[in-house]
Amino acid sequence: MEKNQLKYAQQHLANERTFLAWIRTVIAIVGVGFLTTSLHFTIGVHRDDRIDLISIVLGMFTCALGLVITVLATIGYLHKKRQINEEKFKPSSAQVILIAVFMVIMLLMIILYFLFIKF
Repeated sequence: MEKNQLKYAQQHLANERTFLAWIRTVIAIVGVGFLTTSLHFTIGVHRDDRIDLISIVLGMFTCALGLVITVLATIGYLHKKRQINEEKFKPSSAQVILIAVFMVIMLLMIILYFLFIKF
């Protein structure tokens, strides 16, 4: 096992960089949710129960999405590490599609927020 790890050091390092890129993505996604929610309740926009709810749900959704992506990234990292050591490769289409669907939902919530907001 150790011999394969040395043989494929570049692939392992690339796998680690990919994992860290997912973590940076999580930080950005959670930051968008936190920023949207905190700005909504601190700036002087017209308050409406509907827009307040959208803002709160958006903030909670981005935190949940960050948690899901962190778990998927960790599982993906460990799975790729095993594949590198076994000299196999299978792309992770399901993981990419799932995250893309969640991102579309988040973007739709942001669009919905801006449709209902009145300055």
